[in-house]
Amino acid sequence: MILQALDKYYSRLLENTEVGICPSGFSMEKISAVAVINENGNLLQVKDIRGGEGGKKYPVSMMVPQSFRRSGPKPYEKPFFLWDNTGFVFGSDDKDDGNSLLKFENFKKMHIDLLKDLQDTQATALRLFLYKWTPVDMSRFENWDELVGCNVVFQLEGERCYLHENELLKQIWIDKSDGGGVNYIEAPCSVTGKLSKVPHTHPPIKGVKGAQRSGASIVSFNADAYESYGKIQNYNAPISKGVVFSYTTTLNYLLSGVSGQKIHIGDATTVYWTEQESPMEKIFGMSIDVSDNELADNEQLKHFLESVRSGENLSPEINPDVKFYILGLSPNESRLSIRFWHVSDVGEISRKIGQHFQDLKIIKSGDNDPEFPGVWRILNETKNTKSKCDAPPTLGGALVNSILSGSVYPQVLLNVIINRIRADQSINYIRAAVIKAILVRKSRIFNNNNLEVSMSLDTENKNVAYLLGRLFATLEKTQKDALPGINSTIKDRYYSSASASPTSVFPLLLRLSQHHIEKDEYGYINDKRIQEIINDITQFPSHLSLDEQGLFAIGYYHQRQSFYQKKNI
Repeated sequence: MILQALDKYYSRLLENTEVGICPSGFSMEKISAVAVINENGNLLQVKDIRGGEGGKKYPVSMMVPQSFRRSGPKPYEKPFFLWDNTGFVFGSDDKDDGNSLLKFENFKKMHIDLLKDLQDTQATALRLFLYKWTPVDMSRFENWDELVGCNVVFQLEGERCYLHENELLKQIWIDKSDGGGVNYIEAPCSVTGKLSKVPHTHPPIKGVKGAQRSGASIVSFNADAYESYGKIQNYNAPISKGVVFSYTTTLNYLLSGVSGQKIHIGDATTVYWTEQESPMEKIFGMSIDVSDNELADNEQLKHFLESVRSGENLSPEINPDVKFYILGLSPNESRLSIRFWHVSDVGEISRKIGQHFQDLKIIKSGDNDPEFPGVWRILNETKNTKSKCDAPPTLGGALVNSILSGSVYPQVLLNVIINRIRADQSINYIRAAVIKAILVRKSRIFNNNNLEVSMSLDTENKNVAYLLGRLFATLEKTQKDALPGINSTIKDRYYSSASASPTSVFPLLLRLSQHHIEKDEYGYINDKRIQEIINDITQFPSHLSLDEQGLFAIGYYHQRQSFYQKKNI
């Protein structure tokens, strides 16, 4: 299903000339330098074409004859056409493997064999260069220390285009290369069902966060244990040459970031697309991982989020019936793991996003609190800000999956947030919103009225855990009113135990509150608040479950906001 959808999307991209997707036999590669030669085959210059300023420079992306995976005992036998790294092009690289001369000789042989009958100025110049060139000390060229090992293309002196852009040379590659040494068998394709040429390896997928820079595979059989019936490598999952090219090219396009249809969530790199052109291809990523700047500058995004959260109909330009595909990928050594694969339509995805933000909606603690907290904000609240530790690696993918499917949020999210509250002694707007979302979604799915949570203070909620949170906030305010300017409050010392084992703490806190009430000129107000809450608590539980600790946190947050609500309006 995944490969079929990617294959169809490739056909759609190929029809759009503005996209510039690679046709069959070509791929986008990172190029750092140009070997400038003259008509006599003399190397005039190795030109650095990297972009960027200062000490950080970046290679540029170019469409060149397709690369392929170089593996096995003799990778130096497989050069690319009209471009390659400096080891193949010049016989000089940064690898101390003693194979640089062999790489150049193979690069030379392949090109002379392919171009020997072609009467073309650029082809002739390249042949002459390869006949003449003897690997020498390359340090005479500018920036060589930075360029050694990088990818190089060719250009004829005085010409604007590169050799790989020459139509005659491109046709040579299409007609004669047949994949640059990739082996094939004839077999029915698992995607199309047609008898086709099936390659034994697939081009690498690049751009997944945390995966190998050289790329990784979705379809891969790299050990005997995974093979059967005498078939080697990807012959065990036969996919035609055309489909292999289309799905890998499409994925690499999406993962390159050029499309704007990629987001990083935790260890998952997520790409998405629609079956037909739709504004959702641009809106989706921003709506899942909203940034304050994007929301302020993008009226379409703001209107979309406000509409879906309130349950209104989508804008007329957004067709709700268009199919929507979402693919989450995570690194797994030389392979890629499918973190999640979600197929729906634009309308359903929009409703799920709207429900997510509706579940998160809670009274703000300040004017700067985001109206639509992005996933990155949620994950930030699971990290220890005093260390370099990241959020749990699989949590991002699990969170996005729950948003898209409408299922319960991962329980580990509640666990981590509760632990961070205990460690930091802080219940901020984002943490309260996340806890509220987790509980209300559980309440809705499992029809558990005990987990119902309102957006702001609910004096009718008689859940003991919620009441205890309110009581703790009231006792803290009583202490602050009696001792203005106090550096630490009962929250710093007692919050963890009060939220987990109420019976061991609250009797002590209530006794302390009487001293605070006596000191405060208006202590009777807090005394009345305390009494109103206690009237609905028959006894202090010995233990609160994780969900109840979440309710305790929400009760505490709601009660605190009610004290200062007028100041924040």
